[in-house]
Amino acid sequence: MPEQDRTTLAEADFEDLLREVLARVNGALDEQARLRLLLDAVVTMAADLTLDGVLARIVEISRHLTGAQYAALGVLNSGPRKGLRTFVHHGMTPVQVEEIGELPTGHGILGLLIDRPEPLRLHDISAHPESYGFPPHHPPMSSFLGVPVRIRDQVFGNLYLTEKPGGDFTPEDEEIVVALAAAAGVAIENARLYEEAGRREEWLEATAEISGLLSGSGVVEDALQVVADRARQVSGADVAWLATGTPDDVELRALSGPAVTLADMRDLSMDKSLSREVMVTGEPISSDDMTQDRRAMTMDHIAGWPTIGPAIVVPLRAASEVVGALALGWTPEHSYEYHRVDPRLPASFAEQAALALQLVRSRENERRLALFEDRDRIGRDLHDLVIQRLFAVGLSLQSISRVSDVPQVNERIEAAVDDLDATIKDIRRSIFALGSSEAAADIQTEITHLVERAASTLKFRPTLEIDGPVRSTVSEEVAPHLLAVLGETLSNAIRHSGATTIDVRVRAGDRLDLTVCDNGGGLPGDVHESGLKNVRDRATRLGGTCEVVSSPDGTTVTWSVPFG
Repeated sequence: MPEQDRTTLAEADFEDLLREVLARVNGALDEQARLRLLLDAVVTMAADLTLDGVLARIVEISRHLTGAQYAALGVLNSGPRKGLRTFVHHGMTPVQVEEIGELPTGHGILGLLIDRPEPLRLHDISAHPESYGFPPHHPPMSSFLGVPVRIRDQVFGNLYLTEKPGGDFTPEDEEIVVALAAAAGVAIENARLYEEAGRREEWLEATAEISGLLSGSGVVEDALQVVADRARQVSGADVAWLATGTPDDVELRALSGPAVTLADMRDLSMDKSLSREVMVTGEPISSDDMTQDRRAMTMDHIAGWPTIGPAIVVPLRAASEVVGALALGWTPEHSYEYHRVDPRLPASFAEQAALALQLVRSRENERRLALFEDRDRIGRDLHDLVIQRLFAVGLSLQSISRVSDVPQVNERIEAAVDDLDATIKDIRRSIFALGSSEAAADIQTEITHLVERAASTLKFRPTLEIDGPVRSTVSEEVAPHLLAVLGETLSNAIRHSGATTIDVRVRAGDRLDLTVCDNGGGLPGDVHESGLKNVRDRATRLGGTCEVVSSPDGTTVTWSVPFG
């Protein structure tokens, strides 16, 4: 014992000495009790594998160990932006929390601990020069103890304790909270590893789910949407989009998350985009801030599109070919979710999705080939059997008219022969339509072929104007109807109008509009609308309209339907 302590004890009377001994004994007992509580706390923290559960347990234990009235743990942002992304507290009532409003984000004394992660004890928070003061309805707080929580060499967050009954926090309080913070760092790391394993399992389940869903689906568009939706859900992203094609022709095919449709994005050029960059290089891209990335395209002009901060874009790779790109984006407020995603997981998911999509395309090509074979067979049967029989019937009727002397009979036979000729022409148009109804991706080429075919029977070439992204917006359901209607209206203009000019316009705007205008003599008053009735029926079936305006100066047919 130091000489000064012995002199002090020698000068004290018996009662003072007894009180001093009892105080030291009680202090030792209290210290042992706190150490036992700390040991129990470490054990209970390690037993909880959920991160939220571990954080809440740490806050509760630290409050009991120090006797503080209030305790909280602020989790730092994972990205470069300073501040708190999560604030777990204990000691305040639900009414107090509601009255205070927004939880702290890392300013004032809390920000000081973020900038200088080392233990801090204060007698009065409000007296510190870094103090911002408290918001209205906040309970009074004076004494303060703050300790950083580290995971290895990285600061995960800070533990805050306030309002110790009877005075300030002691050095012993600081030591035991520092020890608790060290144990908490290990427990938090274990919980994070457990959650990371859970996220990996979610990605694997999503990959298996996508493969299962696509193996039973034959529609590529639906498959692409499923891939985008599932990737956004598993990653916690705010937005997901999927583009396919080639680096020279990148097309947005699926969107998930924002209140924006593909129709709203129709005029968006992806020539300068991260998706195109990934399709060119075949390598994934992680961008910490899309608003500052020069490779990213500008989306501010699109109503309903959120501001995207960080993003991950991965290639859709089938074998050695990159067929598209899958992108995941987070708003700045949710950027911490971006830092939780291992880029290798969405990259692996995208590769498996690309293989599944390749299978869907192969199956769709087989279905289309079978359909074309059926069309060819039907066309041959119509040409070789039906038309030949109708032609033979017509010849028989003509031979009868040559031996008949009754004018009325000859007129009726001639009318019947004309009807047979018209029927043969209709069947031939149907045969042509069967052979020319390709997929919507080639719709523009087929429209051009129809107009050129009409030009071969006229002394002039009809004009053709295609306005808007017809090739990318006309679905496979609408394409055969569009070609059939165009063939019918061109045939009517050629046969009945006596026109010298025919103008064809196909426009993809809010709807699909086909306009065929000629300068012929107009429709006869007693015309039998067999062909035009089919045109109107096709429009009605697709939820559209067909308008025919005819006068002695010409006829205009306007056929308008939704894209489907």
